[in-house]
Amino acid sequence: MIEQWIKEIKEQCAPEELGMILVHNGIVRATSKNGGKVVTMRTVYDRFKLNKTIVALKKKEGIADIRAWINEGVLQIGDDIMKVCVAGRFRKDVLPVFQELLSIIKTDIITEEELQSSNAL
Repeated sequence: MIEQWIKEIKEQCAPEELGMILVHNGIVRATSKNGGKVVTMRTVYDRFKLNKTIVALKKKEGIADIRAWINEGVLQIGDDIMKVCVAGRFRKDVLPVFQELLSIIKTDIITEEELQSSNAL
């Protein structure tokens, strides 16, 4: 998926607008932030909010394209949670939008529930 996105972005974006592509691939960890053992993770997300956010962030100065995919359902350790790609002219344009998008996804778009070994009994 990521390789395909990069290929499409390079083909579709004007060369003068494309100098950097940042990629994030979030995966299910075996341990939670509090140190507990994770068995599975359940995710759901708001597609409308994700699309609305991408449209808004694409309008920012120096951004050529944004792609995002979120895996919804019950996920196992090592499964992909999300893939995000932000492309643009310069690092100063791309990095802040990349960070903003990830932050919005994690706080407003996706709901993650880690099912730990004590929860699974």
